[in-house]
Amino acid sequence: MNIGIVANITKESVMEVVATFIKKLKQNKIDYLLTHSLQESDGKVLIEIEDDFVVDDTELYEQSDLIISFGGDGTMLATAFNAQKFDKPVLGINLGKLGFLVEADISNLDFVIDTIKNKKYSIEERMIIEGDCTDYKCEKMIAINDLVIDKGGWPKMIELTVWVDGEYVTTFTADGLIAATPTGSTGYSISVGGPIVNPQADVITLSPISPHSLTIRPIVLPSRSEIVIKADSLHKDIKVNCDGQRSYSFPPPMEIKVRKSERSLKLIHTSITTYFETLRKKLLWGIDTRYSNKGNKK
Repeated sequence: MNIGIVANITKESVMEVVATFIKKLKQNKIDYLLTHSLQESDGKVLIEIEDDFVVDDTELYEQSDLIISFGGDGTMLATAFNAQKFDKPVLGINLGKLGFLVEADISNLDFVIDTIKNKKYSIEERMIIEGDCTDYKCEKMIAINDLVIDKGGWPKMIELTVWVDGEYVTTFTADGLIAATPTGSTGYSISVGGPIVNPQADVITLSPISPHSLTIRPIVLPSRSEIVIKADSLHKDIKVNCDGQRSYSFPPPMEIKVRKSERSLKLIHTSITTYFETLRKKLLWGIDTRYSNKGNKK
């Protein structure tokens, strides 16, 4: 088995953690690959490693059986975006603040290696969504978490119209609109009042950003739906971003078609935690302080 290692080199102590992990991989006779960015940066050697184990980014994803991401949720999303292109599973190890998407933290390194070595894990498939701008030439927009249409630098709201499978839904003014996967329901979407959706659910949620109406609420749609969103503004452009990492600009009015991608994201799942345990620990979901001394059980 070949393990591809991706890490956010801006994180404090990340190279020490990666070096420790590599040492443990060697002790367990597990092969690994690293990208050039993990070996050196701006001429500075970050980690001493044999050149035979250092490859380009594309080669790492092509040649690895699974990818391990060291960092936070942002690093995990960037790694997942690349991994899904090559249909490779990903496991995240948290060095960030929240780490909702990652499976483990640095205290679990030995457990992670034992789990990988003995293949005591499952692969969980997560939905990905894609967007196509119908009016302008643009690459297909891929989102692991969410695809967000927003007003950009314009101080005023924009007008949004939604159709689902060719049927008119509504028109409203707001700062923007979030189309989220179940995985992304606990990201930006939840901060604007969107629902928490179990990642195994096969749905897409639409959550308005600061709508100028008390009657506009998030909506949950079947993943087979073709969603068309038209955005209009008096400003020179409208912004679309995917996972808060890949940004696009379009002159208004613009239309974007959002649908479930034929590809899926593969995540390594171990026995370290469960989805609902992560909700309680990371987001404090459902925690009632009146029962905190009893493990929050009535």
